[in-house]
Amino acid sequence: MSKSSVALRNLRGFVILLVVAFHSVLAYLGSQPHTSPSFDSPPYRWIAFPILDSERWFGFDLFCAFHYVYLMHFMFFLSGLFVWSSLQRKGMRKFLSDRFLRLGLPFLIGVYLLMPVAHYPVYRVSAVDPSWTAFWSHWIALPFWPSGPLWFLWELLALNIIAAGLFSFAPHYGEFLGRLSANAGDRPGRYFAGLVAISGLAYVPLASIFRPWEWVQVGPFAMQPSFALPYAIYFFAGLGVGVFGVERGLLASTARLARRWPLWVAGALGAFVLWTLPTALIVQGWAPSVPGLEVLADIGLVLSCATTSLALAAVFVRFATEPWPRFSSFSDNAYGIYLLHYVFVIWLQYLLLGVPMFPIAKAAIVFTGTFLLSWGGAAAVCRVPFGARVIGVDRRILVRAR
Repeated sequence: MSKSSVALRNLRGFVILLVVAFHSVLAYLGSQPHTSPSFDSPPYRWIAFPILDSERWFGFDLFCAFHYVYLMHFMFFLSGLFVWSSLQRKGMRKFLSDRFLRLGLPFLIGVYLLMPVAHYPVYRVSAVDPSWTAFWSHWIALPFWPSGPLWFLWELLALNIIAAGLFSFAPHYGEFLGRLSANAGDRPGRYFAGLVAISGLAYVPLASIFRPWEWVQVGPFAMQPSFALPYAIYFFAGLGVGVFGVERGLLASTARLARRWPLWVAGALGAFVLWTLPTALIVQGWAPSVPGLEVLADIGLVLSCATTSLALAAVFVRFATEPWPRFSSFSDNAYGIYLLHYVFVIWLQYLLLGVPMFPIAKAAIVFTGTFLLSWGGAAAVCRVPFGARVIGVDRRILVRAR
């Protein structure tokens, strides 16, 4: 297996760790109200913040703000890396069949079976009748079906369908995207500038209508309108980078991106500050009196997203090119962990309500418990042949570059 393939395998697991950590600390953000929102009344704030604990720490706000800006964009980027090779190997029909099995089926099972179980504690926090029967009557009376973090699956499936359609009707589009990123290994700065320009043209107009934290939900399908196009751009950017193999170009372990990782890390921190400062002023109500403040925040978000994504990739292709024996099982079960973790996060946060304990300790318990339980659950599912086929790692992808 090539060094880049090993680095991406390690990175895959690390990104899921970040997702679990992000959700584990949401109950302890200092910026959130001190009273739990009503389960039945708009705007249904519990969708984003299911449990609110009285113990808070502002450091978690900074942690979540930093990862909120780039993390999902980066996951779409990683998800696109092996799409073109899969389409070439399988053809459109087999590719779509596999995508519906690995994305569509887990989405349906997760949304309609796991999400009610995950959100039951949210109802119990303020319920007069905490029984499951009462919860279910309130649940089905909601004007939508909460999907939690599983919204990522349906959007990723939609992008895979688009990619497959283009493969059928415009079979050379992959090579075109590959040529656009072919020199990224030698000139990552130029690639970064193009990514920022294209995603900025897509995001800034949408951000003038929708805030980056706004959601739209129809039935079980949730999406962030301001990020819909940028997510697609990052997905197809990943597809382009992967066309000629991840061991070449931008993600090569010897490319300039990896060699200059300190510059990208410093740039990521600077870009985050560029987004954070105007955003904080906007939240405090300064936008009407400071012309251009919202546009500055939008530009800062675009820069922060691209810089942090490339910085994280640079660090891993520079330093994580050897297998991590204790980490390999976790990486192999990363997808299953993503599917299961939200159930354990919410229940553990609920069980810790009222426990006199520092918020950092509570968050650590939630993170550790969720990590172990979801990892064990995913590994158990993968012991069943059909479960392994649906949520297990595709080893053909991992070994394609040697």
